[in-house]
Amino acid sequence: MALSRVSSSSPSILLKPLSSYLSLRRRSVSSSSTDPLTVETSLPFTAHRCDEPSRAVETSAAELLSFFRDMALMRRMEIAADSLYKAKLIRGFCHLYDGQEAVAVGMEAAITRKDCIITAYRDHCTFLSRGGTLLEVFAELMGRRDGCSKGKGGSMHFYRKEGGFYGGHGIVGAQVPLGCGLAFAQKYCKDENVTFSLYGDGAANQGQLFEALNISALWDLPSILVCENNHYGMGTAEWRAAKSPAYYKRGDYVPGLKVDGMDALAVKQACKFAKEFALKNGPIILEMDTYRYHGHSMSDPGSTYRTRDEISGVRQERDPIERVRKLLLSHEISTEKELKDTEKEVRKEVDEAIAKAKESQMPDPSDLFKNVYVKGLGVEARGADRKEVIATLP
Repeated sequence: MALSRVSSSSPSILLKPLSSYLSLRRRSVSSSSTDPLTVETSLPFTAHRCDEPSRAVETSAAELLSFFRDMALMRRMEIAADSLYKAKLIRGFCHLYDGQEAVAVGMEAAITRKDCIITAYRDHCTFLSRGGTLLEVFAELMGRRDGCSKGKGGSMHFYRKEGGFYGGHGIVGAQVPLGCGLAFAQKYCKDENVTFSLYGDGAANQGQLFEALNISALWDLPSILVCENNHYGMGTAEWRAAKSPAYYKRGDYVPGLKVDGMDALAVKQACKFAKEFALKNGPIILEMDTYRYHGHSMSDPGSTYRTRDEISGVRQERDPIERVRKLLLSHEISTEKELKDTEKEVRKEVDEAIAKAKESQMPDPSDLFKNVYVKGLGVEARGADRKEVIATLP
């Protein structure tokens, strides 16, 4: 998603906020164009102990199209996971991300694969944005060998080290100290990269988060803490769980930024700003104001602690995919038919990946002993009496 930079000889095209679409004069932009466009974010950023980034975000027609396709693919993937869970092809825990796609695609647009991301258990779309495949997603969800964690991790434990993705984690908040450790390694190795540690508003009150933030600030680590504030920690509204729900200020001595997490371009701008800031000054907190359409997990209908009108209202007014769709249509980058064709392609791609995942083999029982210890140490698993050798671990 590399962007063309605006030069003095090639002025950018200024696109107004999403709320101004109907009053804009239409113009035609090639869908494959990488010429720079400048789009103003829907809402201003709110800063704590730092400057606010510019609301004017550089993008291109090609990038906007990629945003639409990537988010549509993520949305379809999560809806399909819902159906597979209800069909009992996915077992155990399953936490879906539909509604929050702008955070994943906007973040990825601002960084490189050498930057690290670590997150909680709502991890399917982040894995996909880091270069994972649909087959790896569905095979892992169904506990098959072709999954990203060889079928042994399930929904909460996706992982892709080669893409700089250090996993989904099931223990609330525990990924944040690990992310700060990754940032320590980056500073120690002087590689000029950063780590994004994602957590929800429900985890924002965890003590370990503040401990990790303290040491990150003491050592000026390139650590970016990202609170994906979807306003409900499980079934508890943020106002019932947090005395101060302004999560971007919760670090007190650490700078913070509140971002419209339903606007992919705002997320991109914020993450670009945060990366540059963290490399020079140390940690910063980003609060992504976002929303999940599903319940906390598949066992939660999501309608007992919030109204259906609330959910449909967010869909109508703030949906991240519809925002990009309006941009593409209002500036004639794409037609309605072309976007519908893209959604049909996405649906077909997801269906094909599910079919392949169903053909994947289940892990062998002996796989339980693999990836536990470092290879080549000759470690043996023994019986309780320490006499009978059960297995030599690979």
